[in-house]
Amino acid sequence: MLVSAEEMLTKAKAGKYAVGQFNINNLEWTKAILLTAQELNSPVILGVSEGAGKYMCGYKTVVGMVNGMLEELNITVPVALHLDHGSYEGAKQCIEAGFSSIMFDGSHYPIEENVEKTKELVAICKEKGMSIEAEVGSIGGEEDGVVGAGECADPDECKMIADLGVTMLAAGIGNIHGKYPDNWAGLSFETLDAVQQKTGTMPLVLHGGTGIPADMIQKAISLGVSKINVNTECQLSFQEATRKYIEAGKDQEGKGFDPRKLLAPGTEAIKATVKEKMDLFGSVGKA
Repeated sequence: MLVSAEEMLTKAKAGKYAVGQFNINNLEWTKAILLTAQELNSPVILGVSEGAGKYMCGYKTVVGMVNGMLEELNITVPVALHLDHGSYEGAKQCIEAGFSSIMFDGSHYPIEENVEKTKELVAICKEKGMSIEAEVGSIGGEEDGVVGAGECADPDECKMIADLGVTMLAAGIGNIHGKYPDNWAGLSFETLDAVQQKTGTMPLVLHGGTGIPADMIQKAISLGVSKINVNTECQLSFQEATRKYIEAGKDQEGKGFDPRKLLAPGTEAIKATVKEKMDLFGSVGKA
């Protein structure tokens, strides 16, 4: 069954490792991530953006698919189903649909409004035993139409949000969604250290995990990051493996491609990416 992300992230913070959040976009991606987590005995968080939720026919459909897979694949590792960069309305919809965790991204609101809306959602999540993530300082790049410039969060504002009782906090430290440009300045560890000092034992979240050098990832974990989000890297590996399969011309003698065979190479590529990231994050064997 689906679980809140609270326990897995509390253990990760104490153990100086991070749990991977891997975004899902369809059945194949979900199956690949779950099987890899089970194989590596690693806890995992399945992230669902609002756009992906709509694509997969709504949040209730996503919950049904994931719960069905947990049973049919005999998944025993802890799995949280988490709304990624959710709006206020989207967060409420996912609560009703049966998600076990949500992110309310109020970073684009004035801090007072971010606090007000986060406080309301925290109360609902506590009542239902769900985990909740909040954000301070927008993450760079684009996520479902919301564009951020890669801001560094104000540590005092982070404390304001953390004190509301959220489970985990995403603080902008110069990270961005998507591929990092050549002139990227890197993560602001000064900001991350200041945020951890203000928020104590609260698990911190690093968005935009694709393309950040391994040494930066490990330093971020040492400074309190307990959850790292990966999406673009899975997209790129899936795309490249699928492209190679098509270019190899493995169709059915002019009848086109068997969709199950067409998607198989990309699915295997996602498994490889997830394995690599779980090993880097140190979550292997921690379920």
